Formats: sequence, structure tokens, C-alpha cells
Amino acid sequence: MKQFYWLLLLMLFACATPDTRQNAQQLANSAGLTKSQMTANGFVLTAYSRLTKPEQAINVYIEGDGLAWVSRHQLSADPTPRNALGLALAALDPKANVVYLARPCQFNDFEHMPCASEYWSNKRFAPEVIDALNQVLDNFTHQTHTQKINLIGYSGGAAVAVLLAERRSDVASLRTVAGNLDHVYVNKIHQVDLTPESLNAIEVANEISLIPQLHFVGLQDKVIPKEVALRFIGQQTSAKCSALIAVQASHYAGWVEQWQKLLHQPLPC
Repeated sequence: MKQFYWLLLLMLFACATPDTRQNAQQLANSAGLTKSQMTANGFVLTAYSRLTKPEQAINVYIEGDGLAWVSRHQLSADPTPRNALGLALAALDPKANVVYLARPCQFNDFEHMPCASEYWSNKRFAPEVIDALNQVLDNFTHQTHTQKINLIGYSGGAAVAVLLAERRSDVASLRTVAGNLDHVYVNKIHQVDLTPESLNAIEVANEISLIPQLHFVGLQDKVIPKEVALRFIGQQTSAKCSALIAVQASHYAGWVEQWQKLLHQPLPC
């Protein structure tokens, strides 16, 4: 049964459909995740969740930047991810309580829910973005009376996870997958414009150093090299609660196939 479910997930994830929203809904349905949309800080945010045991911790997945750019110099008209890797990982999680958070403007109906493009470009990690996602998280924890959450962020979602962890007192653990943990360094590597209106995760690395954390890096990742996670861990006065795990994966491929195994990696500290 597990093998069948895994094959179904791969088929849905790899499906080349023009309707990315329908593809995401199929993926969520296959894992028993229910869609909801909430308004916070002026954003309409999309979530998928499965909450069956309120007394247990919630595993919270945060999506990457999605289709933010169509070329090096041209912004996308809609940042909704073509293949929502964060959602694919959430769908594989067998825990009783799983929440997936899309980023601002992703999965929006732009005709009825306009969203400024700066929030998937130079302001994608702006304080108001983190505040909005924090409010949505509060809504889920208050709804279930959950005491602890485990944050899991993919790519740009890893930066959001770090910035949320620095603000909250209920974070039991942090996992980042191909995480953009220092967007200033990453943008310099790729010789693209800096985003000074965004908060930078590496600047709060030391503040979250006591939270058990695993940073998964892809050995074939050409977008976010492993040096980014090494620099992040290096900013922590004590890194005893942080570990880097190298995975045979690129930025986009290899994670789905290995995620259930990676989820069982023991946390440090």
C-alpha cells in the first residue's frame, strides 16, 4: 500500500498539467489534506492541513519561492509553483498533524485577490510577510490547542521557517531543505539584484541555535550550494543543536524519493 501511494505521489508531482492548482489539489487529496484560505496582514494565504490528534505536535511545511521568475530578468505574472515541492513533501509525511503553508500570492485568484509582485521578488521575506504567516500559524495552534510545532521549509520557505522560529516560543525543531538561509550571499553568487527590503535568515541564526535543527543540502544543487547552510551554522555561537546532511539531490529533484527516510534522521541536541 505504501509503495502504491508513493508511486501515485510521484505521478501527480511529475504530471505536466497547465492547471497547477488542480495538480496541487489532487496531490493534497491523495494525502488527506484539506484546503483553506485565510486573510492575514492584507494577504490571502493558502494552506492545506490534516489535523487528527490535537494533543500532538504539528509538522508545518513552508513552500519555496514558486514560479517567481520566468527568466533571469523577467518576473512571473503568478508565483504559484508549477510543481509544489513543499506540498509534495507534506503529502508524504505520515504524522497525524500536518500543515502546509503556501507563500503570499501563491494559489491566489488574481482576478479577485490581487497581490503585489514585490512580494515574490524584493519583498518576499519582508517583515509583513513573516507577520502574516505567523498569524496563520497562530490560527492553527489555537484551533487545535497544540503546544509544539516542527517547522520544515523548502528553498525560500526555509528562510521563512527560520524567521518564524526566531519569533515563536513553541518551535520544537527546524528542518530546512535546499534552504536559502542567506539570500544576500545567494544573490551575490548568481549576480542578481540584492533584496534589502527582505529580512535575512542568517542574521538570526544565533538566536535559534538552541532549537534542534537539520539542514538538508543537495550535492547536485546549483541554486543553493551547501556553503549557504555551512555559513548559517557557522554563525551560531554553539552549533551543537545543528547538523548538516548532504543528500544526492539537486535543487528540484531527488527530495520526494528520499523524504520519508530523511524525516527519520535523528535530530541533534
